[in-house]
Amino acid sequence: MKYLFYPGCSMERFSRPYKDSLLAICQHIGLELEEVDDWNCCGATEYIAVSLLPAYSLIARNLALAQQQASSGPDYHRAGDGRDGRGSAYTLIAPCSACYLNLSKTDHYMGESPTLNEKVNQALAAGGLHYTPGTVEIRHLLDIIVNEIGLEAVRKAVVRPLTGLRVAPYYGCMTPRPDYKKRWSNPEYPTELDRLLKALGAEVVDFPLKTHCCGGHMTQISPPVAYELIRRLVHAAAQYGADLLATICPMCQLNLDVYQGEMNRYFDTNYRMPILFFTQLMGVAYGLEPKALGLGQELVDAQPALAKIGVEVPAAEAAPVRRPRKKEGLPMPRMPGEEEMSHD
Repeated sequence: MKYLFYPGCSMERFSRPYKDSLLAICQHIGLELEEVDDWNCCGATEYIAVSLLPAYSLIARNLALAQQQASSGPDYHRAGDGRDGRGSAYTLIAPCSACYLNLSKTDHYMGESPTLNEKVNQALAAGGLHYTPGTVEIRHLLDIIVNEIGLEAVRKAVVRPLTGLRVAPYYGCMTPRPDYKKRWSNPEYPTELDRLLKALGAEVVDFPLKTHCCGGHMTQISPPVAYELIRRLVHAAAQYGADLLATICPMCQLNLDVYQGEMNRYFDTNYRMPILFFTQLMGVAYGLEPKALGLGQELVDAQPALAKIGVEVPAAEAAPVRRPRKKEGLPMPRMPGEEEMSHD
């Protein structure tokens, strides 16, 4: 049975190792994915703060496409409803935390607000689309692997346990809350990633900042604020003796990996904490080639950490040349004269 799959923009670009490692492990855990055809950007974090109606319409287009594809395609996975193990909602997997949050939020608020639902569907109608709230059930990749595939299946595929590797599990702030469907074990201190990493044989660090914010796009808006948020996370992982930090979010991985060097320069520190996606660690435990998992593309070299378990990682690629940041920051979209849409 196939799952509908929404990769999001990040997995096509700077978080390509996340997608590559996910696709590499699928056959080992019996996960079959089919990408939503013609999907578009979810708007990330900024657009929804600028103008709600266009933002929700942009996000809802992906839900409408998923609904359309599922209703006219093969036998896609649906949410269980108890008696026959199937329900009316088609399952859509979103590995990116921002995408997961935006898709979930849009489905939730369209279901709560008839006014928002009507206006969004008026916008969708211009493209020949329509979305009925509740038709698609949005699930994070980690949730699917832990609660649908199951940790026993994860454990059975392990051929090279991560024994001796100390890993700090980092969820970020967007995935476990707001938890509209009550899927996560605890919104402040979830354990799903912890249990998955233990199933791979890793020694999981009791990481108290596991749901703290990485700063999001504050690196572009207020670097000092972003650097402090990054420093707290990296410092805590180092303080608790972690060899590396595992994340489930492209934005978190980007901030903690790419900006760790700038954070070090800002605070005159010398942290070298590798930041990997949990799917990369699954691939390592399954004996897959490091290059196929995107290892070596991180800026903070993971080789010293993975050498503890006998894994040789390709040499880290040279850091890309970065354009100087403009003093005035990023341009923000403006839609003068347009009325804002509330959730009511």
